Amino acid sequence: MTEHSDPHPGEPSEETVELAHQLLDWAREGQAERVAAYVDAGAPVDLAGPDGNTLLMLAAYHGHAALVRALAERGADVNRLNDRGQAPVAGAVFKGEADVVDALLEHGADLDAGHPTARETAAMFERTDLLPLSRPADP
Repeated sequence: MTEHSDPHPGEPSEETVELAHQLLDWAREGQAERVAAYVDAGAPVDLAGPDGNTLLMLAAYHGHAALVRALAERGADVNRLNDRGQAPVAGAVFKGEADVVDALLEHGADLDAGHPTARETAAMFERTDLLPLSRPADP
């Protein structure tokens, strides 16, 4: 073994872990250009924290529609559930984020994914106005 060998092969370096935490923080903050640049440079588009919340889930929950769109356009799974079985679209409905709901639906989000589903969440929290069939048509 040399001085420079990795004592824990297969485990990410401290720098990699720190970058992952930073990306997750930036997703919470809605830093779309910064997160997209890292994904474009090779960061996993479905990077998730220890609770299973992906970059897209965090962006959705915190109301950042532009980042949701950027990640979805780069292949993020809009229906990926976190470790609690929650879908990004249900989180966006819960938070009342109509723009995020729209962004997720534009990219194929399933209103019946997860538990509770987005439809169940909308009914529980009286936010059915966020669902497409409940909204008035655009003039």
